[in-house]
Amino acid sequence: MTDGDPVDTFEGDGGPTTCVLALSTRAEEVLNAHPRTRGLVASLPHADTSPLRIALLGPYSAGKSMLIAALRRLPSADVEELVDAAPKTHEATPHPWNGVTLVDLPGTLSGNDKHSDAARRGVRGADALMIVTTSELPGEAETRAILQALDGDGFADRSVVVVNKMNAENSDRDVILDEIRKRLGPFADRVPIVPTDARDYVDAVNDPELTAAHSELLVTESGVDALTAELRRIIAPGVGGVRPKAQAFELLRVLADAERKWVLDGEELSAAETAKKVEETISRAKESVLSTLARESEVVASKIRTAGARTAASVSEKDGVVPVDVARAVSEELVRASTDFDAKFSSSVRTAFDALVAEYGIGVPEPEAWVNDLDSPEARLDASPDDASPFERAVREAAEKAAKAGARKMHEWIGKVAASGSESGNAASDIAAWLNKRRVGQKVLDTGEKITNGVGKFKPWGKGKAANKVASTASKVQWVMAAMGPLMDLKSVAQDQGKWMTINKRRKMIRDHFDEEALRQRTGLTDAGKQHLREWIAEVEQSLSGLTNQGAEISAARETALEGIKSLRDEAEKLVRSAAD
Repeated sequence: MTDGDPVDTFEGDGGPTTCVLALSTRAEEVLNAHPRTRGLVASLPHADTSPLRIALLGPYSAGKSMLIAALRRLPSADVEELVDAAPKTHEATPHPWNGVTLVDLPGTLSGNDKHSDAARRGVRGADALMIVTTSELPGEAETRAILQALDGDGFADRSVVVVNKMNAENSDRDVILDEIRKRLGPFADRVPIVPTDARDYVDAVNDPELTAAHSELLVTESGVDALTAELRRIIAPGVGGVRPKAQAFELLRVLADAERKWVLDGEELSAAETAKKVEETISRAKESVLSTLARESEVVASKIRTAGARTAASVSEKDGVVPVDVARAVSEELVRASTDFDAKFSSSVRTAFDALVAEYGIGVPEPEAWVNDLDSPEARLDASPDDASPFERAVREAAEKAAKAGARKMHEWIGKVAASGSESGNAASDIAAWLNKRRVGQKVLDTGEKITNGVGKFKPWGKGKAANKVASTASKVQWVMAAMGPLMDLKSVAQDQGKWMTINKRRKMIRDHFDEEALRQRTGLTDAGKQHLREWIAEVEQSLSGLTNQGAEISAARETALEGIKSLRDEAEKLVRSAAD
């Protein structure tokens, strides 16, 4: 085989090459999406049918240039031009050989960073490696570089380790090769090790004073022919068989470079950390409220179910009616359950607000009131029945009348209060005015915010707010009475009221009704609570946007980019593994 004979031709068969290049095209889109990684696009693998490239990697003075001269059988004049004792190779230098390209890389470990950088670029652009060391044995730094090339760079199956200058004086071939194997560790049985002496080979083919026998002996002992055989074995699959593996590993290296481009520092890192801290603080506050919401909405549902069981058990076997005292007690319990929920949910939102204020100051917006707290535990009127408000008296009276007259009139009255809003002169407004005639009523109305301006007086818009509080409470009681209404509808009782089966059916109907109401209330409270929380959290995020915008934008772009890069890396690693199988 001569310098001009190609080993193989590129076969565009839709196999590994097509897979790698398709993945590289996708990587180009991902890297082009942001200025940080745009500069790496030029390093991505592309369609390449040029001859295979075998790079010579090793320290300066290891004899890489002499090995090239020996492999190419250069005459003496060309050898002297190529070889120099000083580390003069500053850039990768290509040399044609047997249809491939031998790439002489600058020597490593020369103390020259430019040399090292150029050698690194040459390795990344190579299809296969000749890793050149000498009989003096590689030191720790050189050994690390060899293992990096074989393992990290993926050349283990596309390399040959050349131990040059083996015919130097005081060189014990067996000892040296044993030491090389120890340094290669897990790759000792995977990578061919070829002892050579390129100088002896060049002398053997160029020194006219040597006898044919002496020349043949030097050629044989130089190991260059054995090296040629190993190189031919590596490149035998041709461009289409070798290059896709090299390109797959290079694609992995480019993607690793892209990930490193997203390592933040300085102001960007500070902004991202601040945004993350704010996000985590808001998230903790939000999760705390959601936890309370889930727990307390289930408490309400449980109390409704319990009330249903109690009510069902109280149904009279004589006439199928729920006793007045039970109806009254159950209605009060349900109102209390709803009020307790309001108090605890509101308290959890307030606690979250206080935590955010402690962290970020008074700029954090205060949440809107979840519900008025007219009937909350801390605002309950410790008054005698004579001091009860018209609203409270009406509810009690309506509950007592419900068993006899049905719930319709009571529903209508409470509905009127609930729907009346804050219009002057309506039922809710009248009740609010009555409450404010007494100091204890004024205290109730002012719970949560200042509405009154003393007994009998309201602040501007205060009477409307007070009426809204009354109407909201009326709505709560209206729900309770609506939930209990079917219990007082005697039309559902069978004509034969004395039969046990009929009573059991009514009791089951009551339990089922309360179970449905429990589910409806839990769902309704949860949905409404989440909506209330979402609206407030949105205001909080807006108020803190000055702290988070820059970092959030950086973090979002980084997360999106790294997600795309990781997906590509996963696929590239699959290609690499399949190529190794």
